[in-house]
Amino acid sequence: MTVIEVALQRSQVMGPVVRGMLWMTVCGLCFACLNGISRLLTEDLHVWQTQFLRYAFGGLVMLPLMWRAGLAAFRTNNLRLQVVRNATHTVGTGLWFLALPLVPLAEVTAISFTGPIFMTLGAVMFLGEKVRWRRWAAIALGFVGVLIVLWPKLSLGVSASYGSLLLLAAAPVSAASFLMAKVLTRHDTAEALVLWQAVLVSLFTLPAALWFWQPVQPWHLGAFVVVGILGSGGHYAFNRAIKMTDVSAVQPARFLELVWASVIGFLIWSDLPSAWTFAGAVVIFASTTYIARREAIAERERRAGLR
Repeated sequence: MTVIEVALQRSQVMGPVVRGMLWMTVCGLCFACLNGISRLLTEDLHVWQTQFLRYAFGGLVMLPLMWRAGLAAFRTNNLRLQVVRNATHTVGTGLWFLALPLVPLAEVTAISFTGPIFMTLGAVMFLGEKVRWRRWAAIALGFVGVLIVLWPKLSLGVSASYGSLLLLAAAPVSAASFLMAKVLTRHDTAEALVLWQAVLVSLFTLPAALWFWQPVQPWHLGAFVVVGILGSGGHYAFNRAIKMTDVSAVQPARFLELVWASVIGFLIWSDLPSAWTFAGAVVIFASTTYIARREAIAERERRAGLR
């Protein structure tokens, strides 16, 4: 990541929006590769074992930080919320891992775009945030996009759409986890959130992982190391992107994640995304881009009101 950062900083012709979009492109590539490797792992290992090792190795990747900061890296002002948040996160990622081997990678990515929709609904329900009619319209449009993505399978019955429905169930649970993380960031560092997530999700999934444990090959261990690096790298690139400029400005670059996922899915599994997947993804993405734009405007208005 440092090579990319140096290259971007040395370029004098790119403004912050362009640099932010490049970082978001890197973010999407990292997560598309992470999803592809995770799907390969679930084909060899049990889902709960895969989930456990994914977060355990994610914690190992963070060891250099722990070595430097010691126990201070775990400092939190709300241990109870950390536990509740990561129990929720365990459920959300568990549903996601269950669905991963059943659904084409492009469809996984398309449904993952619904995150901001459920986060907005959660903010209204649990944080008391006020949403005007334009954002409600965007939320409704997003759900239309979901129906477009799922329609070919829904028309064949529940059994055909089982994996997709698991993904859709995972989305609001993951959004709840994100909202709790947003509350925690008011007092806890981002590093503390990542460390608590790695430790607690590993502990929560350990009993099921041991029950369904299967022999682990050397390439599995190497793959989990890569997944841990990709996860950290994706979050780092995302944070750099939104630090450069508003989320709404860099959101269009995230759509490239669907392209990367489609390419990976075709190269490994010969999956060809349907026109329904792309059409629905476009509708969902238009909805979430508008939501991000309105949230950025609302945030600027709040800041202006505090001055």
